[in-house]
This record gives sequence, C-alpha cells and structure tokens, in this order.
Amino acid sequence: MAEPVLISPPLTDEMVSGLRAGTRVLISGRVFTARDAAHKKMVALLEQGKELPIDLSNQIIYYVGPSPARPGRIIGACGPTTSGRMDSYTPQLLGRGLKGMIGKGFRSPDVIQALQEYRAVYFAAVGGAGALLSGCVRAAEVVAYPELGPEAIHELTVVNFPAIVVNDIYGGDLYREGCRQYAVNK
Repeated sequence: MAEPVLISPPLTDEMVSGLRAGTRVLISGRVFTARDAAHKKMVALLEQGKELPIDLSNQIIYYVGPSPARPGRIIGACGPTTSGRMDSYTPQLLGRGLKGMIGKGFRSPDVIQALQEYRAVYFAAVGGAGALLSGCVRAAEVVAYPELGPEAIHELTVVNFPAIVVNDIYGGDLYREGCRQYAVNK
C-alpha cells in the first residue's frame, strides 16, 4: 500500500490534480469547519451579493461540529458528519474557490459534477473516531457565526489529519467503486 500523500492548504490546482479517488492523505495546516447551519448562512450571503465571513479560496472545509473541549484540551471530539446534508450548498461554495471538503458518506451527482468543474476533491475521514481525530488538532478558534455554538465556523490548525480521497476531479468515486467491486466479488 502506498504511503499517504502529505498535503497542506491552500490547495493548488496542481496539488488537486494529483489526488485520485483512493489516495490516502495526511493534511497539515489550516482547515475550516462548517456544518448545515453555517452553510445555509454562507449561501444566503452569496445570494444577497454579500461577502463570506471567511475566504474559501483554495481552502478545505471539514464537516464537523466539535464537542466542547475538556479542561486542558484544545478541542473535544471532532468526527466527521454526513456530507450529503451540505450537498445543496456545495456547488455555490466550490464556485467561490473551495478546493476540498472532509466528511463521510456519498455525495450527490450535482456535487460530483461540480468537483470536476471547479477542480476540487472530497475527502472522507473515519466516522466514529472523533476522539482520535481530535489529537490531530493543534489549535481551534471560532472565526464566524459564534451564535451557532458547536456549528460555528472554526479555524483549526491540524497536523497529519488522516483522510482518503473519495471523489476526485476526474469523476473517480471510491464509494461507488467499492460497491461495484463488492458486487462482483460476492
């Protein structure tokens, strides 16, 4: 098995073009968090012709609402949430320069098409491993929508955050390929 690819946002077109469905990555650097409520607010701003509270150009959004940090900890458990809930908002944010998303679960055909159009990737993180993943977070700060509590937009500094490319700019889909292989080998 190939070693994971080390990546650091901001993601360039060249970097993204080298990532194929099935590639394991370790992400280090700045990553933003956002879930349903934050996505709804951001897209509403775009529809009003207003600027977003964060610059998404070449950045990664992690679909997570971290739990509160215990004393002495930077962040609580921070496992991925189901990505499909963000699908109706994702193409608009990709159009604003977003280059990567981390979550879990299948993406809609519209999102898969938008990933190809805007040259972006979708990563999966292991669900159910939020406590383990929190160990990759070195800093966390709320940068927008504090009224949303855990669903506020946080800026995280992560080191060697493990993920795998599920959807790439070429139309590759690790989940669908896995299902196809399972059906063939059944």
